[in-house]
Amino acid sequence: MKRFTQSSFWAEFKSNHGWKSCPVTVDGTKYSVLIRQLNLKFKKISIAYIPMAPECNSDSTPEELAEKLGTLAAAMKAELPANTFCIRFDPAMDFEETSNRDEYVQKFRQTNGSFSVKKALTDVQPPDTTVLSLIDGETNKRSDDDLLAAMKSKWRYNIKLAAKKSVSIEKYNFNTEGFDKAFEEFYTLFQQTSQRDGVQFHNKSYYQNLFELASNSQNAKDEKIKLTLYLAKHEEDYLAGIITLFCPGEAVYLYGASGNIKRNLMPAYLLQWTAIQDAREYGCPAYDFYGMPPTDDENHPMHGLYLFKTGFGGKIIHRPGSLDAVLKKGDYTIYAVAEKLRAFYYKVIVKKLHGR
Repeated sequence: MKRFTQSSFWAEFKSNHGWKSCPVTVDGTKYSVLIRQLNLKFKKISIAYIPMAPECNSDSTPEELAEKLGTLAAAMKAELPANTFCIRFDPAMDFEETSNRDEYVQKFRQTNGSFSVKKALTDVQPPDTTVLSLIDGETNKRSDDDLLAAMKSKWRYNIKLAAKKSVSIEKYNFNTEGFDKAFEEFYTLFQQTSQRDGVQFHNKSYYQNLFELASNSQNAKDEKIKLTLYLAKHEEDYLAGIITLFCPGEAVYLYGASGNIKRNLMPAYLLQWTAIQDAREYGCPAYDFYGMPPTDDENHPMHGLYLFKTGFGGKIIHRPGSLDAVLKKGDYTIYAVAEKLRAFYYKVIVKKLHGR
């Protein structure tokens, strides 16, 4: 699945949040490279990140992948700041089984190409997801009946229940009348979700900037990126909301939030169903639920998220995650230690503070 439109959009967005966009072309392929400068007490160093690229065949051996990333990094090095210590890739490779992905990653850890290429300590993009195909064959759009039939029966029931109980769905883009008020309602739900589930979110301006950029972004074919805020409402109460990104390559469910009242009305199911229908009509070939636990593990703290996202009938896929081509070993070692400590703080300390 080609993701260059989405990749370019994220590169442009990140350039407004501490990252510098630095497009690089190698062998006719343009890559959206992001550069972030880090100020240490004794020196300045930079890390490069390439979201959702390069496209790679999952049949490639770990040795072939390491060599490909090493060669690509070597070709890019001269175009990047001299103090760049690492190029972080998120190769687009899909595995159907976690065991196959995990075995592949383990072999990759033992592999080095002409450059030192390593598995990153943390992943930038969620490596596990479920992707729902919205087309039948090459171009034919799947019907509502076909999409509903692929879901678990409880999911169909919950969608109908929400509609029967008069849950309504409101849709907003950046230039839609009432967007500002709707966004405030969504962010309130965000805060409730954070307090209830111990989930960390960006500040309000981050999401506002995301909508503003999407309203102005176009790809090479002048087809606009579409970012939509969906809100589920019952009577005068806003119950839940989601943010989705539509582009020619795919649709992505980016963010979701829910309140603490009337959860029995199942607003999240109707929200997703509405977004899925809209993505299909927009022309997106697939709907990516974007991130979930790797397996159906009842002991996982986010097991409910796994059940929710997989219940819509999509294909579960597993990606290798972020991979680093190391350009300066000393600086990379310093950064890796800091990154490991940061991950420990958020994944262990913060969760314990929230009782998880």
